[in-house]
Amino acid sequence: MNRALTLDDSLLAGIALAAGLLVAFLSRGLLRWLAKHAKRTKWGGDDVLVDALRTVVPWAAIAAGAAAAAAVLPLTRALQRTANQSLTVLLIFVVTLSAARVVAELVRSVTHSRSGVAGSATIFVNITRILVLAIGFLVVLQTLGISIAPLLTALGVGGLAVALALQDTLANLFAGIHILASKTVQPGDYIKLSSGEEGYVEDINWRQTTVRALSNNLIVIPNGQLAKANMTNFMRPEQQLTILVQVGVAYDSDLEHVEEVTMDVVAEVMTEITGAVPDHEPAVRFHTFGDSRIGFTVILGVGEFSDQYRIKHEFIKRLHKRYRAEGIRIPAPARNVTLQQGALPSIPHQRTSDDVTDHAFGG
Repeated sequence: MNRALTLDDSLLAGIALAAGLLVAFLSRGLLRWLAKHAKRTKWGGDDVLVDALRTVVPWAAIAAGAAAAAAVLPLTRALQRTANQSLTVLLIFVVTLSAARVVAELVRSVTHSRSGVAGSATIFVNITRILVLAIGFLVVLQTLGISIAPLLTALGVGGLAVALALQDTLANLFAGIHILASKTVQPGDYIKLSSGEEGYVEDINWRQTTVRALSNNLIVIPNGQLAKANMTNFMRPEQQLTILVQVGVAYDSDLEHVEEVTMDVVAEVMTEITGAVPDHEPAVRFHTFGDSRIGFTVILGVGEFSDQYRIKHEFIKRLHKRYRAEGIRIPAPARNVTLQQGALPSIPHQRTSDDVTDHAFGG
């Protein structure tokens, strides 16, 4: 038989609860101070840990104070057990949410700090968060006295039915994991599919890959389709690219002079334009005797895929200006038309070389 509630019991319970609230308040202030110092470090993991502790420690202190207060009060055994279970479940719930956030942020921090790993891919973050939450849920059930063995058995049987119903979703999930594990595509890479889609990979999640085109539009590609497609990754094995610019000059040009002038313009562009690679050794290679020009290729180095457009733009402008100053002629396409008097107009004779179909610079 339980004894009656006395003034001393109420006073002790109030002190215990007040002590828990005081510890929660003081710990939150201390952890706020630690968070300011953690931001000064280079490693982002300490920020995540301190942020999680700012949630867990105050709630743990409150739960401990409430448990001490319940222990002091003359409660029945059943009510005491219910109070302890409720406080334990509350604490497990808070710890599980904090642990899920910590693990997810640590995974995100690791992937951001390592090259060759999915820097912004949310698939790993989501999987780790779901696993931690599932473990916390099972711990709560075990704490409440609910056996989890039948639940695990039911999940095993039900999982087969779910797997059959969600074949496409699971295929996309495992395709995304395979893509990231093989490191063929990572967020930040510029890719082009055989079907024509191209752009920067923004994210790879559990179902789809998001690609941002140069027009700033988002392209959503299912992971299964991406895994089966023929794809060119312009960022691997290295980010720097070699681009080719086609040029042509007249037959009466001094090719030695042409090469010297072209290399001067190349050196100027490589040192002054953002995105160029000055360390890359440029080259000029003559290769074609056309109908009205001698064609050659200029080989340039750029930092990454989108830089090539700016480099080509500046190079062609400056090369055209320099050729005009040096008297180097860029021949235009030519077409000869022959007409006979008293007869039907003859079919125009058209030169069928690259000079007719291509621009003077070919690109």
